[in-house]
Amino acid sequence: MNRPRRRLVIVVRADPVICGHSGEARNLAEVALTRGFDDVRLLTWPIPVLQAAGLPLKPLDRIMPYSEGITVERPEPVGDYRVPDGRYLAGLTGRLVELLAEPVPTTCVSMYLAPHDAVVRDAVDAARAAGYASDVHTIAKAVGSDVTNVIRSCLREGRFGAAVVLFTRFLANDQVIAVSEYTRQEIIACAEAVDEHCGTRFARQCERRISVSYPPIDTSAYLDLDPALVDAALKRRGLERDGYVLFLSRVTRAKGIYDLVDAFARCQAQARLKLVVAGNGPELEHLRAITRHNDRIVFLTDVEDEEKPLLMNGCAVYALPTKPEPDFVETFGIALTEKMLAGGGPVITTTTGGVGEAVGGTAIVVEAGNANNIAVAIDRVVLDMSAEERQLMADRAREHALSFDRVRVFDSLFATSNPAVALTG
Repeated sequence: MNRPRRRLVIVVRADPVICGHSGEARNLAEVALTRGFDDVRLLTWPIPVLQAAGLPLKPLDRIMPYSEGITVERPEPVGDYRVPDGRYLAGLTGRLVELLAEPVPTTCVSMYLAPHDAVVRDAVDAARAAGYASDVHTIAKAVGSDVTNVIRSCLREGRFGAAVVLFTRFLANDQVIAVSEYTRQEIIACAEAVDEHCGTRFARQCERRISVSYPPIDTSAYLDLDPALVDAALKRRGLERDGYVLFLSRVTRAKGIYDLVDAFARCQAQARLKLVVAGNGPELEHLRAITRHNDRIVFLTDVEDEEKPLLMNGCAVYALPTKPEPDFVETFGIALTEKMLAGGGPVITTTTGGVGEAVGGTAIVVEAGNANNIAVAIDRVVLDMSAEERQLMADRAREHALSFDRVRVFDSLFATSNPAVALTG
């Protein structure tokens, strides 16, 4: 077997986790095969660990295959029951050291800082100390919730030591990036708080070094949809084109689902619409219980990747009225840009977190947490907007969303990588 010439390793919570960042990793991996990397690996967690963590997961038999040349590795734990969580980190770190021991120019990307950046930094340090890995380039991407969850909890609980460790590791990478400008500013604000308490100098480094790399999206999966396929998908679901408001996201309070259900009950257009709640999440069963007498609210928990753009294209309105919660703030909003690519009715959303960057002024924006505003916006779209106005909004939205195409994002991200992993012509 020939040794690879260039290798990309992405340490991430990959499929089957239902998460925008697992999709980001897939898209970076697929583009890498066309950009001079002949060995691409996703280093991730064993399936039983993901299941035990309670993360939202796709059915294992519905995971889309990766292209040839992409390998998903799930290292087994190292040690026995006396080393609880560290066994799995040791497995990930040890496997990465083995890859770095091979004389192959390698780029390592960590997505979601805790604990994936620790895996990369520990592996690179160990490999170099052992005389390996002279040709490795590291990229750490703060995807959002690793800042709002991990760092903020450190600050809230006064656990500054953990925050210092996270920042030290993050800034030790060759490239440090954030998923949005909102996330970048959040990191800098957290760094300032740590600096003030600990006398460190993280904020200045963050300000100077962190750049923004938006989520890479496979735009081809959402463009030029066959109207016959859209109609067939709607018929299977008992839906009609322009006859429903679509919420397709994780069913949590922070996504504004309760506000949307309230708004749907208030809007004048309710008589001609259904509300389709597509997704899973901790609030799903409660929502089903409180809306059980309303046959105009439909719950779909089995929407696969191929059906998603079809449902988006057929809706009258796509609503994601996300709002800030203590445990989550929307740091970009990948589903919004996917909807904008797919066409169909306008997007109704808020300016929470990085959403403004995702929609770029092409959506109908309402106040977060305001059900009445959402109801008014739905009525405006369904009762007042002409077909020409709706089409104009859809065209503008698609044009903006195309800027997140995975090839464009990949080329921008890797343009500053070292010569060993430079793009091929």
